[in-house]
Amino acid sequence: MKFSELAKYFEEIEKNKSRLIITNLLAELYKKLNSDEIEKTVYLLQGRVVPAFEKIDFGMAERMVIKAIVSALNLDRGYFIKEFGKLGDLGKTVERFKKQYASFDEKDLNIIEVYESLYKLATAAGEGSQEQKINILANLIRQLDHLSCRYLVRIPQGIMQLGFSDMTVLDGFSWMINGDKSLRPEIEKAYHVRPDLGFIGRTLKEKGINGLSKIKPKIFTPIIMMRAERLSSGKEIIDQIGKCAVESKYDGFRLQIHYRKGEVRLYSRSLEEVSEMYPDVIEGIKKEVNIEELIIEGEAIGYDEKTNSFLPFQETVQRKRKYDIAEKAKEIPLKLFVFELLYFNGKNYIDEPFQKRREELEKIIKGKNIKENVILISPQDIVDNGITIEKLFDKAVKSNLEGILAKKLDGVYKPGARGWNWIKFKKSYSSKVEDTIDCLVMGYDLGKGKRTSFGIGAFLAGVYDEKKDRFVTVAKIGTGLTDEEWKELNVKCQKSRSASSGQAKIKTKPDNYFVDKMMECDVWLDPKIVVEIRSDEITKSPVHTAGLALRFPRLERFRDDKDAKETTTLNEIEKLFLRQKK
Repeated sequence: MKFSELAKYFEEIEKNKSRLIITNLLAELYKKLNSDEIEKTVYLLQGRVVPAFEKIDFGMAERMVIKAIVSALNLDRGYFIKEFGKLGDLGKTVERFKKQYASFDEKDLNIIEVYESLYKLATAAGEGSQEQKINILANLIRQLDHLSCRYLVRIPQGIMQLGFSDMTVLDGFSWMINGDKSLRPEIEKAYHVRPDLGFIGRTLKEKGINGLSKIKPKIFTPIIMMRAERLSSGKEIIDQIGKCAVESKYDGFRLQIHYRKGEVRLYSRSLEEVSEMYPDVIEGIKKEVNIEELIIEGEAIGYDEKTNSFLPFQETVQRKRKYDIAEKAKEIPLKLFVFELLYFNGKNYIDEPFQKRREELEKIIKGKNIKENVILISPQDIVDNGITIEKLFDKAVKSNLEGILAKKLDGVYKPGARGWNWIKFKKSYSSKVEDTIDCLVMGYDLGKGKRTSFGIGAFLAGVYDEKKDRFVTVAKIGTGLTDEEWKELNVKCQKSRSASSGQAKIKTKPDNYFVDKMMECDVWLDPKIVVEIRSDEITKSPVHTAGLALRFPRLERFRDDKDAKETTTLNEIEKLFLRQKK
């Protein structure tokens, strides 16, 4: 397919807000593509050339893209920037100029040709790489038509403005094959094991829906992590899953560890590779785990060697950094408590019952001395009554841990799913609400009075509606933060503004935000910032689109280790509402 035809699909998708129409457009597009084209196109739809978990970024700031545009079209930089300021959209600005200054170099390049040039741009490194990137993009701008250029320059910025999520891409695959969304659960199950949309698209094109049933974990491709349901008493847990394994719930960084022949990579909940941040964990794996291939999960938590105690999350979180890593590793050493086995020496353990996974894990992870070992197996107790669970919970809390996790003995590991195979039992508070709530910061209002210096007066908090793949609101929070927390939130917000123009005030909110007019914000944000909120009560609400609201919400902490889809779900909020203390 020619890139010019793909650009027309991009335009139709951008114009439409209906998820069903977008899904049908994607399905129609997929049908026209061969297996190589669909793989590359799915990446381009996301403003990427590789899956999100691979560490390849374009490395082109807005000023570099502008430099490529004015070079390609031989424009005065000041004049271009002035026009860009009027439109507030780099893609539409270059499109307008391209109409006026169409060049004789124009060629109707195909998708693969454009992709290969963009891949070369993204992987350019070393001395002179910036100039090389600018030249590659300028050359593409000269060759492509005006509409194609609108989307071309958006790709290196990762701002496609197409208004759909990965789940809509998966729906499109189902519609491509069956003309409806009936295959979505099967496709999503495969995606949770191999979260590479391009790979899923290519597999469907080459092998059909049956080809997905053979997908198994792959070393250095992170698996979307399983999640737990929540209950508030030992009795409820036993009633739900019976005799079970109980492990401490560590308050640190959940990591997925991939190992092959001496190479170790660590992935976070959001599938980001974070290997560079935790060199002590990497060295611990290499030194203490002697195997060929392995995928395991564990929780890394700060440890005070002097007091032989675990550090609170507020201290452990200081290890999540890109600078001064070695110094911080000495100051706050980590211990990794391994609690899951997913893949070992060519064998997939995801579908094995928990007891079998645990037996094999105990053969692999030998470390048991917290003072000597960095990598330890998470201690567990097999329990058949609620009273013992309550005692284990109290013991965990006294040890400065978050709570406990109960595991169904014959339960399988379900990537990306939240179910009763795992049940978390966390700290309770004196309020009616038994648990904290992870919320997405959707936008904020500008500060007034004292808050003018913070830049934020109140922020809008929401949770994820899984059924409709959107975020709904539960609170607008203007109190309960310290001055330092307001300042920190402001810094995070500046990195997450949903505007290619760089303007502070944004006219439109993201398409997957469902917000009542009463809760509109001055500034909308990309779905990136997750905060943990404590609330006294959950009440019914006519203005919050969850239908429920948090009463007296206060910031507990920032959850940099979580992404937007890992916020508390609407379904969980509804359950908490029904279960809260009377």
